[in-house]
Amino acid sequence: MKPAETDTRVCRSIGEIAPDAWDACACPEVRQDGGRPVDPFSTHRFLLALEESGSVGPGTGWQPLHLAVWRGDELIAVSPTYAKEHSHGEYIFDFAWADAYARAGGAYYPKLQIAVPFTPVAGRRLLARPGDETTGRAALLAGAVGLAAENGLSSLHITFCTRDEAETGAEAGLLHRTGLQYHWHNEGYDRFEDFLSALSSRKRKAIRKERARAQNFGGTIHMFSGDEISSGHWDAFWRFYQDTGTRKWGRPYLSRVFFDLIHETMREDVLLIMARRDGNWVAGALNFIGREALFGRYWGCTEDHPFLHFELCYHQAVEYAISAGFSRVEAGAQGAHKIARGYRPVPVHSLHWINDPGFREAVADFLVAEREAVAAEIMALDRHAPYRKG
Repeated sequence: MKPAETDTRVCRSIGEIAPDAWDACACPEVRQDGGRPVDPFSTHRFLLALEESGSVGPGTGWQPLHLAVWRGDELIAVSPTYAKEHSHGEYIFDFAWADAYARAGGAYYPKLQIAVPFTPVAGRRLLARPGDETTGRAALLAGAVGLAAENGLSSLHITFCTRDEAETGAEAGLLHRTGLQYHWHNEGYDRFEDFLSALSSRKRKAIRKERARAQNFGGTIHMFSGDEISSGHWDAFWRFYQDTGTRKWGRPYLSRVFFDLIHETMREDVLLIMARRDGNWVAGALNFIGREALFGRYWGCTEDHPFLHFELCYHQAVEYAISAGFSRVEAGAQGAHKIARGYRPVPVHSLHWINDPGFREAVADFLVAEREAVAAEIMALDRHAPYRKG
């Protein structure tokens, strides 16, 4: 019997797709055993919170155009897809590409982006149901390229995809780009001290000294998850987030309503690490909890205390991951300072389709050199890891 043909459709809101149908593609492991999703960011509830809070949508430069692949009345694959009017909130930067294309007389924006907005966390972007991976990925790639080409868009970008997806996309003719992040890996540690024992003596002493000073900031440090999180915690964290967002991006990407929505639908997936002094919350770090990893996302403070940032964002996260038996901590984009705290450089991947043939050739040549430079940088940085040799 001939397999049923697929039909790829564009959805202008994730609300057009039933949560169970989306999540059957995005996190099928939950249906299989009832555990946590590997990647909480590609779930229907996270992406819906972005839309319902106004963090993406009209006026934000992120216009939802989610792709959905159907076989008859069965949804077999989806991708979080957006028309972009700028390159903010992506963390795999193409500002130089946009500038070069504009100087050559082209219009780089709008472009098409398959990504989780404001989330530099690698994960599947071509989300297909188990058993339909080959068909679903091919249909999503063809649908995305077709959508960009038919609408005269300059480019398509699939950012923070998996290595497997990058290889599949490269075979289909897309350009493969690599970057780097810093992740902490659990080598079977039972306690934080076990992790420290794996470090060189000098680095071990430095972390102990750093933690002692941070923890003596004059207050207390607390962890909250699930029903332990209150509206007061979110009020405090919103102040922290506004401060960080204003300094880094000019304005915060996420609205206040977003945090209320994830409290309603995702508080079991959230870990807040907060510092309190003189009865007031003065600093905090927001993490999301995956099946095998803790994902650090945002940090902020209203008081500056030495090393408190490192304590809340890195050391406390590592302690939590060890106690939970997680394999790693992913602490977000950039930050070579993480190396001294036991985080190691790892490659991250993206895919790019460029409409203009001449510009595509120039970008392809650049990416060859960039991949070689990134690989060399990862090797050089890893040589500075604080672990005992041998």
